[in-house]
Amino acid sequence: QMGIIKNLRHPVKVLGNGDLQVPLTVYAQRFTHSAKEKIEASGGRAEVI
Repeated sequence: QMGIIKNLRHPVKVLGNGDLQVPLTVYAQRFTHSAKEKIEASGGRAEVI
């Protein structure tokens, strides 16, 4: 919806590199365990679509 990823023909997997300072709701096909933990630790949500 925000247009960050232009081509959704291939599945998107969110990786847990770096730090997250603000709560976000992230929608993706897959998440690494560390990515899901970091998103939820910041108060956000990791939603599998």
